[in-house]
Amino acid sequence: MKSYMARPGEVERKWYVIDAEGKTLGRLAAEISRLLRGKNKPQYTPHVDVGDFVVVVNADKVEVTGRKAEQKVYRWHTGYPGGLRERSYRQMLRKRPEEILRQAVRGMMPKTRLARRQLKKLRIYAGPEHPHAGQTPEPYEVR
Repeated sequence: MKSYMARPGEVERKWYVIDAEGKTLGRLAAEISRLLRGKNKPQYTPHVDVGDFVVVVNADKVEVTGRKAEQKVYRWHTGYPGGLRERSYRQMLRKRPEEILRQAVRGMMPKTRLARRQLKKLRIYAGPEHPHAGQTPEPYEVR
């Protein structure tokens, strides 16, 4: 018996909508990562993008445990000399709440070209509305 290998043309993609309100950041990011990679499907093939589209709403209401709200710091470099920038979790939540979740999901994905392509199927919105009603996303309950 041969092992099944999915082909890019025969993959059926679903759209899921996840409400992030009251969910823990890391647990939510891990589940989103699984959906984006397609590890929830029996057709999962590591070298083929079999994942689904994920729409996350209420990203500004995601929670963190412990003292991360006071202690967590996001750092990046602008590319210029002395260009190391940093923002606290609270500042990020105020200015760009979508980026908090996007970076958490990105950290749980493999560091490959395929994963970068899979991350493009993630849509994150700070509020409860999203413009993807035409794709009829089905609600996904994160445990």
